[in-house]
Amino acid sequence: WQLQPNANDEINTSYDADVYDVDLFDVSQDVIDQLHADGRIVIAYFSAGTYESFRADAGEFVADELGAQLDNYPNERWLDVRSDNVRRIMQARLDLAVQKGFDGVEPDNVDGYDNESGFDFTASDQLAYNQFIANEAHRRGLAVGLKNDLAQVALLVDFYDFAVNEQCHEYDECDALLPFIDTGKPVFNAEYDSAYVNNALRRAALCDAARAFGMHTLVLPGDLDDSFRYSCTP
Repeated sequence: WQLQPNANDEINTSYDADVYDVDLFDVSQDVIDQLHADGRIVIAYFSAGTYESFRADAGEFVADELGAQLDNYPNERWLDVRSDNVRRIMQARLDLAVQKGFDGVEPDNVDGYDNESGFDFTASDQLAYNQFIANEAHRRGLAVGLKNDLAQVALLVDFYDFAVNEQCHEYDECDALLPFIDTGKPVFNAEYDSAYVNNALRRAALCDAARAFGMHTLVLPGDLDDSFRYSCTP
């Protein structure tokens, strides 16, 4: 899972990993083609629930679709997932994933209802949007992963092919992902806590827990820039 170039200004394609998760917009066609030539499954990351001012399609959103700024992300604002225009833009992003030859997608920030988004949309509104994203991905032949949104896992597991989670070990939330595990669908988890980075014993205990759970866990930098990577194989 690498969303930013590393110190060598590149995506590191050398890992012996079955699946790579990289940025939809920023990763070059050459990298995608190389990963496929190496036998990798390639997943496209994009934000389905927030506006990012630096994206090529940022000008297609309208003002009343943009909500509160995300904590610690000054160039990112929550989107009104009830908007037909937002849905149209996400369909275009899925089309781009197909055009670039991705095998699947990881739509991020699909839990605005559970945050201070600046909108009054409900859990039901979010559920409908998340189902829409999954269905549109499948219509295009793309696998699709549910990112976080632990409160709605049981309602969405049948719509999604895998799950991507952050810090479920740190926050003792991994049990919420059991519906994916129980149905044989992969769960990919990233942990960022410094204890897992700097303490080999803590990291070993984490990996033991991840393997027992049947989860694919990585210990990564929060910037997802390949500055280090520790893998717990299941």
